[in-house]
Amino acid sequence: MNRSASKRETHNRIVKVAAKRFRELGLEGISVADVMTESGGTVGGFYKHFESRDALVVEALTEAMADYDAFRGGEAPVLEFITTYLSAAHRDSPGTGCAMGALLSDFARASQGARSVMTERFKTGLTVAQNAVPGRRASDRRAAAMLLMCAMMGAISLSRAVDDPALSKEILDATKKKLRELTCKEAAS
Repeated sequence: MNRSASKRETHNRIVKVAAKRFRELGLEGISVADVMTESGGTVGGFYKHFESRDALVVEALTEAMADYDAFRGGEAPVLEFITTYLSAAHRDSPGTGCAMGALLSDFARASQGARSVMTERFKTGLTVAQNAVPGRRASDRRAAAMLLMCAMMGAISLSRAVDDPALSKEILDATKKKLRELTCKEAAS
């Protein structure tokens, strides 16, 4: 492997570790030293790959939010997405789940670069959801998509925040039920 390919491989490994750990621990929950140690590098080597910690945050968030690109529309996929997103498996695996849901409260205090990534990905997700949510009028689909995204991210965040397992499950189940009903009603209209 040549030097350039090795550097690219190391860079990608750092980004993947950071993307996972930021979702698990928050944007301020892990240090550059810890990310570098886990990815097999050193703090000194960090600056060969990134000009700042914020540059790593922005790139890791971009990586972590790439999963939105895979979701595309139709009623069945929307219902499946709701079910998968509002599941115990997703709740219990923040490191591999939705970065927006995992880091929602962090974004309000994040750097402008991180907030810009979040804003653009939210807009992209909103457009995808709007095109996927059944309904006749674009304004109705946009409102339903906004509600869908806000409810799902809020529910996954709340289900992780409470310390009562029964309440956590109830948050997921109730939100899932109501969003599925909403989506089916929109399809019927």
